[in-house]
Amino acid sequence: MFGINVKELRSLQDSALKARADELALELSIEKRKIASTGVSSKVIKVRAIKRTIAQINTILNERGAKK
Repeated sequence: MFGINVKELRSLQDSALKARADELALELSIEKRKIASTGVSSKVIKVRAIKRTIAQINTILNERGAKK
C-alpha cells in the first residue's frame, strides 16, 4: 500500500488523497511502535517508504491548493 507511483497519486481526488494520508499516518505510528517495542530495525525501510509517500501526497495537495 505504501509503494505507490506518483502518477497514481496524481490521478486521485483530494478527498481520496487525504484519506490515504490518514491511513498511512496510522500505519506509520503502528510500525514505529513495533520498532520501539522490539528494538529490531528491520522495518526501517518500510517506515521510510511510508514517510516518502505521505510527503508526496502532501506535496500534491499543496500544489493543488487543497486544505489539509
